[in-house]
Amino acid sequence: MQITLGHTPDADDAFMFYGIASGKVRSSSFTVKHVIEDIETLNRRALRHDLDVTAVSAHAYAYLKDYVILRGGGSFGIKYGPVVIARKDKNLTADQLKNATIAIPGRMTSANLLLKLAVGRFKEEELSFEAIPQAVLDGRVDAGLVIHEAQITYDRTKFSGILDLGSWWSLATNNLPVPLGINVASSLTMTRSQIQEFSDLFVQSIQYGLDNVDAAVDYAMQYGRGQPKATIKKFVLMYVNDYTKDMGQPGRRAIERLFEMAKESRLIDSAVAVDVV
Repeated sequence: MQITLGHTPDADDAFMFYGIASGKVRSSSFTVKHVIEDIETLNRRALRHDLDVTAVSAHAYAYLKDYVILRGGGSFGIKYGPVVIARKDKNLTADQLKNATIAIPGRMTSANLLLKLAVGRFKEEELSFEAIPQAVLDGRVDAGLVIHEAQITYDRTKFSGILDLGSWWSLATNNLPVPLGINVASSLTMTRSQIQEFSDLFVQSIQYGLDNVDAAVDYAMQYGRGQPKATIKKFVLMYVNDYTKDMGQPGRRAIERLFEMAKESRLIDSAVAVDVV
């Protein structure tokens, strides 16, 4: 069976799929066509069921139908996550964010939902995640919500970290992991048993990367956006962790809690049933 597999051009995703992409982890049941897009594009494509399996923001799952979540491949922070930055000379505080214009990397991103849960509604400007630091520096926006490597690489001589959403979430939820990205499979194009089989294959690919870290990081460097290997390795191993191999009950509970809080805050309209295979 040929399946279309969507993932982002980000080092942690590339690391997870290294086993499959390199041919080191094989399946007699599936041939995989890789589709590489930024996360907000994948979120929108999932709404249309364009792909059989795809990475999406955990937040986006609230708007999807006929998808199940794979137990592996999730990006969960452990007391760390997206960060709100502002220019150092603005002296902006976390309490002032609700009155600020903030650049976000996509309306369906988990980072955006976490920020709204943390500070309430604010004036948002949607930009590609790569463009956010420059927009902050140029004064086009008051602050920016940074994801991916920018969480750890933003220039601290120019920017201040105003709010760490990973720390905020951990305090708000009694240390549940921070639910950011997940992988979902379409129940319209795959049977439950096929989804289960692919899920197991994906976990094998993740484990292969962890067993061959240097080779997998070298492969992921093509998506490193010019960052040095040490930075890419640090970022990858932050978000490819034990919850990535199997989110287990803590990961599932974190996603459920995200949607419970969103519904309580009227950021989503209805309860979300979280189906993990």
